[in-house]
Amino acid sequence: MKNGSYYSNGKLLLTGEYVVLDGATALAIPTKYGQSLTIESIDEPKLIWTSFDEKKQVWFENEFKLSDNGMLKQDQHDDISTRIIQILNAAKSLNPTFLNSSNGFKISTFLNFPRNWGLGTSSTLINNIAQWAQVDAYLLLEKTFGGSGYDIACAQTNQPLTYRLQQGKPIVKLVDFNPTFSGQLYFVYLNKKQNSRDGIAHYKANKDNVTATIDLINSITTKMIACQSLPEFENLIVEHETIISRVTKQKTVKDLLFKDFEGEIKSLGAWGGDFILVTSKNNPRLYFEEKGFNTIIPFNQMVLK
Repeated sequence: MKNGSYYSNGKLLLTGEYVVLDGATALAIPTKYGQSLTIESIDEPKLIWTSFDEKKQVWFENEFKLSDNGMLKQDQHDDISTRIIQILNAAKSLNPTFLNSSNGFKISTFLNFPRNWGLGTSSTLINNIAQWAQVDAYLLLEKTFGGSGYDIACAQTNQPLTYRLQQGKPIVKLVDFNPTFSGQLYFVYLNKKQNSRDGIAHYKANKDNVTATIDLINSITTKMIACQSLPEFENLIVEHETIISRVTKQKTVKDLLFKDFEGEIKSLGAWGGDFILVTSKNNPRLYFEEKGFNTIIPFNQMVLK
């Protein structure tokens, strides 16, 4: 494997959360935030791994020994080391020539957003390693974290897209999603990272027959892409939140936290954490800061398009 550098975009799921797993068409956006991975060869048969956060501070470092066949030896027991070993060994199972050399590598990862934002710390790593190992990123995701794979589509794509699973295979279509009212859309961080695997488990435990739901969500996705006015967009948000609330048997984030907010609010991805999408005729910063939510990012500063 040569020296090299790879980059993957972060992600946000605007429509179709949860039901994308069952074949709904979701609207997803790659973000201007992402993660890079650099590889340098070294003479010793080991991996020296260093991860840097958005402030260029080291948040993880470790060394991993390579066996004669290039597999990583499991003598590490912290969660992050275990996960890295799992991903690299899964990549090797997909490409047996990966890491198959007498030398080792110095590996550095660089985030340009805070790790707890939930914009795809894991999916960007999976996609970067897949590029390095020359394997299918969707298969690598399947062998490691699981999920629908929309985050991999965002990692690889530089504009908004629709994503759906057809017989388990990803169908990705680029779309022109740049609302005329984008200046009245904001992303607000809820101060906690949501574990999407927990959210998915809750959804699977509570869902009933979702065929009718999928049809409704597909329609909302189509209308949202074509939407020309903020009031229409807000109606679609309310409709979508009501549907997913019913399916997952959870209260909407507006009912839980922001009942008095004048605009509309939509959960993105697994409910209960990460970012929400907010509509507001005026900058809502003061409202959210007074409630302790200090990360408010305008739509045009977040979305890659």
